[in-house]
Amino acid sequence: MNWTVEFTNKARKQKDKLPVRVRELLFQLVRDIQATGPVRGDWPNYSKLSDCEHHCHIKKGQPTFVVVWREDKGRIRFVEVTYAGTHENAPY
Repeated sequence: MNWTVEFTNKARKQKDKLPVRVRELLFQLVRDIQATGPVRGDWPNYSKLSDCEHHCHIKKGQPTFVVVWREDKGRIRFVEVTYAGTHENAPY
């Protein structure tokens, strides 16, 4: 059974402003989350922020791009991407 991944309105707008290569990495990350869940130990630069929040630097360098997502413990197999953008503005 796959995980459902949705974007918050803010993250959806941020996603549209990302460079093409970074957006492709974001979609690859989302596909991996859908297939195997929110814990992404197989991605470099991934870490858990709390019990239900995760983040991954999907492109290192200048600037570094970050994706933040959270599991909704009240819903079965549901993940929400809450931020997709540069490291400077990341909400952690």
